[in-house]
Amino acid sequence: MDLVFKALADSSRRSLLDNLFLRDGQTLGELGSRLEMTRFGAMKHLRVLENAGLVTTRKVGREKLHYLNPVPIQEIHERWVSKYAAPWLSALSAIKSELEGESGRPTSATTSPSRDRRAATGPALIKRRIRT
Repeated sequence: MDLVFKALADSSRRSLLDNLFLRDGQTLGELGSRLEMTRFGAMKHLRVLENAGLVTTRKVGREKLHYLNPVPIQEIHERWVSKYAAPWLSALSAIKSELEGESGRPTSATTSPSRDRRAATGPALIKRRIRT
């Protein structure tokens, strides 16, 4: 997984992955032409992406086609992103329900809707929702 993080740390490599996402199966020349770098520079970046498992290649005649492999990115999402996002998503869902009045909590007639919204989304409420 360290190789994947190292590969994703560089903006040129992320651009190469974005290009492959838009159109899979490109040659080195096609990928390099979209970036402001030499063919040799693009080749070095692609090698790092291949070593990380983010790009696979297939020879077709004299051409070497590059394909995006999204599995390592999905593994990062499952391992790192999803476990941190779940509490936030449930907290935001609870806040949304509360703001829409589904919680049964009456809104105060003396406060403005913007003040209710600030109170319902304040840091204390968000922290409380994340813990529950």
